[in-house]
Amino acid sequence: MKNYIVVGGTSGIGLAIVKKLSEEGHEVYVLSRSERNLDGIDGTHHVLWDATGEQMPSGDFPAVIDGLVYCPGTVNLKPFHRLSTADFLNDYKINVEGAIRSIQFFLPQLKAATSASIVLFSTVAVQTGMLFHSSIAVSKGAIEGLTRSLAADFAPRIRVNCIAPSLVQTALTERLTSSDEKIEASAKRHPLGRIGQPDDIAGSAVYLLSDASSWMSGQILHVDGGMSAIRL
Repeated sequence: MKNYIVVGGTSGIGLAIVKKLSEEGHEVYVLSRSERNLDGIDGTHHVLWDATGEQMPSGDFPAVIDGLVYCPGTVNLKPFHRLSTADFLNDYKINVEGAIRSIQFFLPQLKAATSASIVLFSTVAVQTGMLFHSSIAVSKGAIEGLTRSLAADFAPRIRVNCIAPSLVQTALTERLTSSDEKIEASAKRHPLGRIGQPDDIAGSAVYLLSDASSWMSGQILHVDGGMSAIRL
């Protein structure tokens, strides 16, 4: 049994990760602005926290934390000329600043573990230029740089890896997946013929947290239906 922190673990990919960790018998501390969807999930502990706010989390955390996942993100898709500086800064605040604050806060407990793991999230749009993705690509590109830098800073004690998904059907992407027609159109753009589901990504995150990935650090794992690597 291990102790894990999942920031943003009450919906979408984060909730799927929490459920998988719970099924494996781990203790999971879920930090989010709402306690929704956690009822009945064994081994979970909710802590009310806004990762982009001024306050740091207040809770009874274990002295040793074996892994941290930062799940909050944004989907702010607009043409560049319609994006304000505030749009870019807001995406950065949620995607990057929140991750930094989370890691800095829990770093002493992560260092106390024999072998800890941090998992962050990017997007396929960092590697593959896509229409209307400039703001999210900027902030998630920073996350990929942070991943590699922290992997060097924290080696060999703490591993740091990142997952770069393509479109996943969650509440965050509802505007893009709100009809069968939209889902079908997006599915056709992926070589594997479908968009992602939270469990597709959660399995990869749990792998990166586990000892099975103990020789991986500083990696960007593309779980994107083949979008970044294949052209049919």
